[in-house]
Amino acid sequence: QVQLVESGGGLVQPGGSLRLSCAASGITFIIYTMGWYRQAPGKQRELVAAITSGGVTNYADSVKGRFTISRDNTKNTVYLQMTTLKPGDTAAYYCNAGLRPLGLDYWGQGTQVTVSS
Repeated sequence: QVQLVESGGGLVQPGGSLRLSCAASGITFIIYTMGWYRQAPGKQRELVAAITSGGVTNYADSVKGRFTISRDNTKNTVYLQMTTLKPGDTAAYYCNAGLRPLGLDYWGQGTQVTVSS
């Protein structure tokens, strides 16, 4: 059974920081591309950042220079370090594990990030 369990969300003031974690089980973590997506109310889910099995990263333009994705293959965990948070970053953040050539795609349950004063 595949499980992706996110943690680390919460309420933070503008300019603040948060670190999200996603612990994976039930998959061969090291071969998956891991990603963080977010969905704000009334908007489509969008890619925030992704990291391949080889460590290549990709970021949405809106978060470049502020967010950092990383992975620890020894802990089957992917992280999203978020700094200089803005109200526009408010959304539910979802962890994704993808192995697209095989059509495998798994999602976590989401963690809420709210940026507000």
